[in-house]
Amino acid sequence: DCGFVLINQKGIDPLSLDILAKHNIFALRRAKRRNMERLQLCCGGVAQNSVDDLSPAVLGRAGLVHEHVLGENKYTFVEECKAPRSVTILIKGPSGHVLQQIQDAVRDGLRAVKNAVEDKALVPGAGAFQVACRQHLLRPAFLRTVRGKAQMGIKAFAEALLVIPKTIATNGGYDPMDVLVALEDEVQDGHVAGIDLNTGDVLDPAQEGIWDNYRVLRQQLHSCSVIATNLLHVDEVMRAGRASLKGPNPGEEQ
Repeated sequence: DCGFVLINQKGIDPLSLDILAKHNIFALRRAKRRNMERLQLCCGGVAQNSVDDLSPAVLGRAGLVHEHVLGENKYTFVEECKAPRSVTILIKGPSGHVLQQIQDAVRDGLRAVKNAVEDKALVPGAGAFQVACRQHLLRPAFLRTVRGKAQMGIKAFAEALLVIPKTIATNGGYDPMDVLVALEDEVQDGHVAGIDLNTGDVLDPAQEGIWDNYRVLRQQLHSCSVIATNLLHVDEVMRAGRASLKGPNPGEEQ
C-alpha cells in the first residue's frame, strides 16, 4: 500500500485541492525552487511541467511524509528515502544566538569532512604539525643547504610556527612554555606529539582522532609568508614616504 504526494511550486486552487483530497492525494503548494531541487535528490523523482509526461518512472519515493508544527510554523517532513543524496538538518535552540552558533559549528564540520574527502589526506592536529615542522626546519643538516639571509628567514619562520601550539595551550589554561618543552622532547624522540587540553599533557593526535585539514594547513603556510612580505613592503613604502617629506639640510641647494 502506498499513497501519493503532490508538491507544486505554484498555487493550487481550492477545487483541485478538494478533488485531490477525495482521492487521498496529499498536495503541497508554493514550494520553493531550492526545496524542489532537494526533493529530486532525496526521493529520486523528476520534476514535471505537464501531466502528459507523467509515468511511474518519474515518480519519487519516500517511506513517510508528515506535517509537524514547530513553534508557530508548520513543516513537512519527507523521511525514509532510499539512498538520498540530499538531507536537511533540523537545528533547535533556546535563542537566535545559540542557533547561529550551532549552525556555524555544523557548517564548519561539514566543510571539514568535504575537504578531507576531496584531499584524501589528513594531518595530525593539536599543534603536532607545527612543532614537527619547526623541528624539521631547524635541523642542522637542512640549514646547511641554505646560505645567506635566507637561513635567518627560515629560523624566524620556524619560531613563528609555535604561535599555534602556544595559543592552544593558553586557551586551555596551561603554561605555554611547559607545554612546548614537553612537545619538543617527544618530537625529538621521534613521536607525533600534540596537546591534550583535558590534562595539559602530551598525546598522540592520530590515536585520539584529532586531525586538521590538509588544505587548511597548506593555505596557512602560503598565506603567512605572503602577508609577512606585504607588511614588509608597507614598511618600505612608509620609510620612503618619510624620506621624501624631509626638507633639505641647511646649506644644501634646493
